[in-house]
Amino acid sequence: MTDATATESRTPISTTDPRVVRSIELVWREAELLDRKDYVTWNGLYTEDGHYIIPIDPQTEDFAGSLNMVYDDARMRQMRVTRMIEGYAIAAVDAARTVRTVSRFVPESVSDDEVVLRSAQILIAYKRGHHDIWAADLVHRIRLSPTGEDRIVQKVVRLVDSEDAVPAAGFLL
Repeated sequence: MTDATATESRTPISTTDPRVVRSIELVWREAELLDRKDYVTWNGLYTEDGHYIIPIDPQTEDFAGSLNMVYDDARMRQMRVTRMIEGYAIAAVDAARTVRTVSRFVPESVSDDEVVLRSAQILIAYKRGHHDIWAADLVHRIRLSPTGEDRIVQKVVRLVDSEDAVPAAGFLL
């Protein structure tokens, strides 16, 4: 059965597929880098044409034509990383400590070049004696490399409360 046939017949794609395993490991690595606030290395996980997106509309697929909390291409990601690590930035000063769990992986599509992976993320942020919980559905589009240098082409973070007032975060989701 080919990958396309598996998708057409709605046969679930196995999370044990080696391409899916590589993609899950990349998502876990990304989460660990974000919790360590290693934003420079995190940014290096993205392709040059990659996007980091946090839409407001939980149903939209037209990210470029919709209002987003974040819609970062390579230039904007680099600017965001610079603000987080250099100088005085309100988002980075006294930043919360975070621990995130990413699980419930569901492969949407798999080819030798790309994996699209849905998952769930729970993020606990601790700052000044107070815990905040952030919950989101994630979609990662990952470009596979024959050399193992897999990269994120797109990450969409759909916060469960995206249509409500969302507090500013001094960290990346």
